[in-house]
Amino acid sequence: MQKKTEAERQAALKAERLAAKLRANLQRRKAQHRARREGAADDTDGLPAAGRQDKTTD
Repeated sequence: MQKKTEAERQAALKAERLAAKLRANLQRRKAQHRARREGAADDTDGLPAAGRQDKTTD
């Protein structure tokens, strides 16, 4: 049986991490799509969308 080099192990770990992130992103996008289809508001994890802010200065 052939041993993997450290670079090959690191590449395999990176591929696993990327695959996990891709699955999580896909699940999040599916949930957003279902929420939009049902008419519910989106739950965002990031920054809120930039909207108009009325600032009053006197």
